[in-house]
Amino acid sequence: MTRVVLRSDHDLLGKRGDIIEVSDGYARNYLLPKGLAIVATDGVTAQARAMRRARDSRDARDREAAETVARKLVAMVIRVPAKAGSGGKLFGSVTAGDIVDAIAAQTEVQLDRRRMRLPEPIKTLGTHEVPVKLHADVEFQVTVDVVKA
Repeated sequence: MTRVVLRSDHDLLGKRGDIIEVSDGYARNYLLPKGLAIVATDGVTAQARAMRRARDSRDARDREAAETVARKLVAMVIRVPAKAGSGGKLFGSVTAGDIVDAIAAQTEVQLDRRRMRLPEPIKTLGTHEVPVKLHADVEFQVTVDVVKA
């Protein structure tokens, strides 16, 4: 077994700066040539600790910022105007991009549309709950009111 320090996040192995043990062949033939890891010597291990500390402080800062945004958005109702027929059915649909644009216009909070967990586009007038995941630990619901334009 070979001890290595990950140089970047890897879905199956761990996060950047983690010290892991992998088989000799996996380290020699895959991780080391691709630059995904380096052999864990004493100096590299100390450097890995510094990477983890930086990652943890950045993660805490990101979580705090996400919680601030979540507190602001949970308390609001985001109004999205859309063209609709007489039965309340929309001509087209309201997508995550439309919701992000409405949030930016009404609250000056810039979100990435990929953070919206909208299972399918909204196709009716009324109030809808849209899940948003800003951080691994911060997930909340945004209330969206689709009104006739």
